[in-house]
Amino acid sequence: MYAKFIKRTVDVIFSLLLLPIVLFVVLIFGVFIKIEDKGPIFYLGKRLGKNQKIFKMYKLRSMKMDAPDIRNVDGSTFNSDSDPRLTSVGKFLRKTSLDEIPQIINVFKGDMSFIGPRPDLPEAVEFYSETDIHKLDVSPGITGYNQAYYRNSNTQKEKFENDVFYVKNLSWKLDLKIFFKTVMSVALRKNINLTDKDVQS
Repeated sequence: MYAKFIKRTVDVIFSLLLLPIVLFVVLIFGVFIKIEDKGPIFYLGKRLGKNQKIFKMYKLRSMKMDAPDIRNVDGSTFNSDSDPRLTSVGKFLRKTSLDEIPQIINVFKGDMSFIGPRPDLPEAVEFYSETDIHKLDVSPGITGYNQAYYRNSNTQKEKFENDVFYVKNLSWKLDLKIFFKTVMSVALRKNINLTDKDVQS
């Protein structure tokens, strides 16, 4: 009941309420992005959605125009605070997670949820095991288990395992815990490492 109906209803209501804030953030930082780098305000990256549907995910552009595509050995995108591809405003957007704000548009459209496994690049499916692919049984989220408890401190394999753990234990209680842990993680800008047992307690 929660996963099929209530979760989507909550997503629609809150995305509608937050759309004015999205517009405000886009207008403010869009100006800085244009002044510094002149390119497009948004980065529209192709991502894997529920049931392997590919969609375009909205983000405020944080990298320089024509920045090279750098991947980790497991095919995931490279992330680093010292990434030379980042613009000055991009570093601030990444550090505060404000670059993710436009994904509320994806939530409203139904491509994503506020909480769920983070969407992977389409080619990531090649690295999924028979178990990992079950992370695509639900809509991807703006934040999720990994972002709330580990940020970027765990391996890709561990991220996939945690995503499947989330899908198997999906509930309003777990979503609330992830939401509040995400707020703490972003506010304190540090990793919070807890076990599955701690989350379920």
